[in-house]
Amino acid sequence: MAIKKKLIFIVDDDELVAQMLSDHITRNNLRTVKVFKTGEECLANLDMNPDAVILDYHLDSVVDDAANGLVILQKIKKMDRGIQVIMLSSQDEYGKALQTIISGAFEYVIKNNDAFDRLDALLED
Repeated sequence: MAIKKKLIFIVDDDELVAQMLSDHITRNNLRTVKVFKTGEECLANLDMNPDAVILDYHLDSVVDDAANGLVILQKIKKMDRGIQVIMLSSQDEYGKALQTIISGAFEYVIKNNDAFDRLDALLED
C-alpha cells in the first residue's frame, strides 16, 4: 500500500528561504511542497487541500501590494478552518505572534537557527 505524502504549502516571497525550506521539508520523501511567492497565489490553490501552510508574515518584497501574512491567514481560516497554518517570520515581537495565534495560526515560528527544527517538530508525520 502506498503511503500518501503530506502536501505542504510554503508562502514566502524570499526565494532563497523558500527553496531552503522546501529542500529541508522534502528530504525524507514523505512530503510534497508547493511554493508560492504571494498569499494570493496560495489562496487560489487551496482547493489542492494542503495538510499545512507555512506562511511568512511579510509578503510584499516582490509584489508591492501583496497582502501580508496575517490577512492571508484570516482568509485561509475563512475558507477552511481545518488547515494547519504555521506563521514564519523574522519578527520577534510578542504582539505580532499573539495576533496571528488569535487569528487561527497553529504556531508562530521565528526565522532563526532553530526554525527548521521547530518546523520539523510541528510537521511531525
